[in-house]
Amino acid sequence: MTIISPLEPQRLYQSCNPEQFTFQTTAELTDLDEIIGQARAMDAVRFGSGIRHEGYNLFVLGSPGMGKHSLVRQFLEEKASKEPESADWCYINNFTQPHKPKMLRLPAGKGEELRTQMERVVDYLRSAIPALFESEEYRDRVNAIQQEYNELQERDIRQLGEEAEKKEIVLLRTPEGFALAPSRNREVIPPEEYDKLPQSEKERIEAAITELQAHLEKMLSHLPQRRRERSERIKQVGRDIMLSTVEHLLNELRVIYASLPDVLDYFDAVQQDMVAHVDDFRKPDESVNVSGMTVVTHQTFSNYQINVLTSNHKKTGAPIVSEDNPTYSNLIGRVEHIAQLGALVTNFMLIKPGALHRANGGYLLLDVRKVLLQPFAWEGLKRALQSSKIHIESLGQIYSLVSTVSLEPEAIPLDVKVVLFGDRLFYYLLQAYDPEFSELFKVAADFEETIERNAESHLLYAQLISTLSRKEGLLPYDRYAVARVIEHSARLVGDSEKLSMHMRSIADLLREADYWAREAGQDVVRANDVQQAIDAQVRRQDRIRDRLYEAIMRGTLMIDTQGGVTGQVNGLSVIELGGFAFAQPTRITATTRFGKGDLINVEREVKLSGAIHSKGVLILSAFLAARYARNQPLALSASLAFEQTYGMIEGDSASLAELCALLSNLAMVPINQSLAITGSVNQFGQVQAIGAVNEKIEGFFDICAARGMTGTQEVLIPAANVQHLMLRKNVVEAVAAGNFRIYAVENVDQAIALLTGLPAGEVDANDQYPEGSVNYLVATQLTELTKISKSLQQGGKN
Repeated sequence: MTIISPLEPQRLYQSCNPEQFTFQTTAELTDLDEIIGQARAMDAVRFGSGIRHEGYNLFVLGSPGMGKHSLVRQFLEEKASKEPESADWCYINNFTQPHKPKMLRLPAGKGEELRTQMERVVDYLRSAIPALFESEEYRDRVNAIQQEYNELQERDIRQLGEEAEKKEIVLLRTPEGFALAPSRNREVIPPEEYDKLPQSEKERIEAAITELQAHLEKMLSHLPQRRRERSERIKQVGRDIMLSTVEHLLNELRVIYASLPDVLDYFDAVQQDMVAHVDDFRKPDESVNVSGMTVVTHQTFSNYQINVLTSNHKKTGAPIVSEDNPTYSNLIGRVEHIAQLGALVTNFMLIKPGALHRANGGYLLLDVRKVLLQPFAWEGLKRALQSSKIHIESLGQIYSLVSTVSLEPEAIPLDVKVVLFGDRLFYYLLQAYDPEFSELFKVAADFEETIERNAESHLLYAQLISTLSRKEGLLPYDRYAVARVIEHSARLVGDSEKLSMHMRSIADLLREADYWAREAGQDVVRANDVQQAIDAQVRRQDRIRDRLYEAIMRGTLMIDTQGGVTGQVNGLSVIELGGFAFAQPTRITATTRFGKGDLINVEREVKLSGAIHSKGVLILSAFLAARYARNQPLALSASLAFEQTYGMIEGDSASLAELCALLSNLAMVPINQSLAITGSVNQFGQVQAIGAVNEKIEGFFDICAARGMTGTQEVLIPAANVQHLMLRKNVVEAVAAGNFRIYAVENVDQAIALLTGLPAGEVDANDQYPEGSVNYLVATQLTELTKISKSLQQGGKN
């Protein structure tokens, strides 16, 4: 078996040589004009934003803090600036059905222009119309009509009087109206003389009065109709004046909007309505005394106003809208109400736009998590995208929750590109459980979290630091500080051959290093400032780690770092709290005895073991049976436990340590407690890579350093994890001084040999292991257990 040597110090930390840079500080560098490391994602964004077919909306995937939103918005702003401006969308009064306002589409900027012009028209008419109705021309025309009807009435009365006179009857005008009386020589006959007339004369007079009375009643019956005709003619005069004035004003606007048929139709409706409601313009302002104050109320004439829902002419190009609070109404729009005399009323001027209206013709950027958290917002968004229309409906209307009178605005055509931002979990869950999602969001832009680390990416990263520093107003960074930031970036991703694309973390580090440089009175950020910022970040979050390590140092948590113990090994687990990860050395123990092949996972029995950890333990059972009991029963019962752990155990990174503890107990060979081990193992005994290898090594190192370095402390890691090593400077220095060692193992035999100091032993042609080896001792013990099993079975038969 190959003898393993500890890793050399240069393999524990891949430094960035500042001499590779030709600049002295980042002030010499130009801003980064490209997006580094995201070619796949940006190709998807370019394709998704360019294709103009239904359903090709975008979903931008990636972890929070990667700068996805900024990068996509930056790209879209450049693209949108070259695209045509979106139309203005307005709502206007529907004069025939006021509860169904009409939408009006206008070229960019024309909406506010039309609103202003209509306000001017109304303001002019409010002052001009009362003046016209007070003019001499209007009074003359009205007086002429009045005179005409008066003369007509007088003619009828005169004719009736002449007819009565022929019959010796006189027509009298009284305060109560008209009366007929007998006469002689045009004088009314007194009652006493009338009584002396012959009966025949009386009968003649009564017959004449009856006939004349019928004529009088007929004449009087025509009077209301004549009054109506007179009133209508007077009103027509007013309408003619109004029509002449309004038509003159609107004709000027008709010339301006001659190319917009919908606007011309609107002008016709306005003109017709204004003429029909000319009296509204004649009403004076009303004054009301409220608590001793005179309040003047004006006629609003809101029917003729223009509700400009959206107007994007102030910015060139297509609109880009980000909605941070995507409630249903903030997305779709709403109809507001006002209280009047205890009732809620509304009109088309109270229609308010949503984000879809503002982004119509452009791009709408949303956080998918925020959309999903808002009731009905996700369904409302999908409904609008599917129908390509924006229907403004309140939730109360949709679900009949309220009986308030509301509006039914005409739907607005929708042409928008929606860009959703969110974690990969949301994308795959929606793909799996929402059948409409894949129809509406056909383009996924998956952002990389790391980029390859090489000389080219180092220079690009330096430009990135320069760009961020200039954008944030930070001090320039010298090349040594840039190199330290690059090294820390590799540490963030836990890979010496990669660099982090988590822009939030990098930007935070740059800001904090700038703070420490300014505190020191420097005009340039140096490497020690970057290191101070890193140390300060750790210091702010390491209270729990310090308490945990204190418990180990005081013996509350039992971790041995010297001596040898059979069936006991130091495993390494990681705790992550609030983005801060640290290692927790854990004592793992194993016991073995005669049994029927049972391997008990104590954590699993008490439901403190996750599925992956339980899987790792089952693999150990398969490994033992395949290697040592291929031709015989596995007469073994064993148990594994994480000592002094009281929470959930998950992951398989301790399976190698668990297997070594089992082998140690079976072989009755002690494990050196100055060693710690981490790694996953498969059924063939091969060691597999694990996560957080740097934190695990440093965690055991800190405990050893606190107790005193003896030169015998070591950590065993999977060979596949060597490429991930970016250890702290003090760990690398201890390895270089020979006070600490790190071994990279490829299989369980290499690990158990290092832990016990005995050779693992390789099987020969006769399936036998060398005497004195660990495998020999394990195989011998299992054979003895098998013999016991057989003897017990034979004794049972006897």
